Amino acid sequence: MNTTADQAIHSGLEAARWAPSVHNTQPWSFAVSGEEIAVRADTDRKLALEDPGGRELQISCGAAIFNLRTALRQAGREPIVRILPDPDRPSLMATVRLGPDVEPDEHTRMLAGQIERRRTHRTGFTETPVPERLVEQWEREAAAEGATFTPVGAPAAVRALAALTEAAQAVQSQDQPFTLEVIRWARPPGSPRGDGVPADAYPKQAAGEFAQRDYAHLHPWGTDTDQRTSSATGVVALLTTRQDTREAWLAAGQALQRVLLHAAAHGISAAFHTQALEEPHLRDFLRQRICAGAYPQMIMRLGITAEEGHGVRRPLTDLTDS
Repeated sequence: MNTTADQAIHSGLEAARWAPSVHNTQPWSFAVSGEEIAVRADTDRKLALEDPGGRELQISCGAAIFNLRTALRQAGREPIVRILPDPDRPSLMATVRLGPDVEPDEHTRMLAGQIERRRTHRTGFTETPVPERLVEQWEREAAAEGATFTPVGAPAAVRALAALTEAAQAVQSQDQPFTLEVIRWARPPGSPRGDGVPADAYPKQAAGEFAQRDYAHLHPWGTDTDQRTSSATGVVALLTTRQDTREAWLAAGQALQRVLLHAAAHGISAAFHTQALEEPHLRDFLRQRICAGAYPQMIMRLGITAEEGHGVRRPLTDLTDS
């Protein structure tokens, strides 16, 4: 393997580890063989109560696959991707092989430039509106990966999504084992951990109508949020797929990350609300009554934030076999 391939693979792996994941669990690992990278699910990091079927884990892995693809193309090699290539190895999410030389286009360069800059937001947004042209572009970005991005404009539908999120959060917060699973991934201030949600990445007091996770749970952690400048809901949107298979979950993750990177390139952040999707009856209600039969994979809000958080990731040496 020549130096160029080495550099491309290293760039791809570095990018993959910066993908978003549920509670920043980073549920993936990688193995390199020649010019091929295997992307594997780390099932030890699966949320047994919140995500028993592994849907959120595989969406997270899909986001890592998209980062890997983008970074390889940015490095000048076309990625050749096989999704779920071996039925006998269910934890193998994909193999990505270096293909022929390719000149990265402007769109690829734009997305690649946001991989380490993108951050998850966990409170309200400023009142500055998101341009409609960006929302329309996010629809196209998601469609290119086989998913549907649908902005929710009707106030009644937004209220319904907020109410379902609040209901799910209220039920989950009364479930002690569920709560303990969530706070396992909350990092105390000053923690040296390379995973989990940092204490400065969520507010002490949530703003807006969508319920937030209680990462602090009885601790005075979190950041002070200016309610005067960070209380807007932003653009509420659903990410859906026509099927609810493992392939669809991985496609949803790739579509999600493609949207997030495009948004970040234009100064837009996203907040995620998956509580209702973790309750089977509520998720089915959403599918039948709001998503026209499509399967909801993510509820999110997008907007402009007054502050920018920092991200934490595990070192690449902890993630890679070669």
